[in-house]
Amino acid sequence: MKESIIKDKSYDFALRIVKLYQYLTLGSEQKEYVLSKQALRSGTSIGANVKEALRGQSRPDFRAKMSIALKEASETEYWLKLLYDSGYIDEKSFDSIKADNVEIIKILTSIVKNSENE
Repeated sequence: MKESIIKDKSYDFALRIVKLYQYLTLGSEQKEYVLSKQALRSGTSIGANVKEALRGQSRPDFRAKMSIALKEASETEYWLKLLYDSGYIDEKSFDSIKADNVEIIKILTSIVKNSENE
C-alpha cells in the first residue's frame, strides 16, 4: 500500500520540481541555473529510485533503492531551503513544495524501517 502511495507522490513531486526548474531557468526574472539544476537532479531521482525499488530483484535490493530515494529526498530538502534562503523562491511556494518533500521523507523513512524488520 505505502509503495503505491510513494510511487504516485514521488512522481507528482518530480513534476513539481521540473516546473520549478523551468520557472527558475526560463520564466524567472532572476535566472538561476546551479542550485535549481541540483534540485532537479535530486528531486527527480527520488521517484526513479522508488520505481527501481518496486522492480527490485530481492528484498535487500528493494531496501537499498528505497534508502537511496530517502537520501535524495533529504538532499532535495537542502537545495529547496537554499533556493528559498537565497531569495529565488517565495515563502508560499517554498512552504508548499517543502510540505510535499517532508511527507515523502516520512513515507520513505517508514518504508525503509519496516523493510529492515522483514
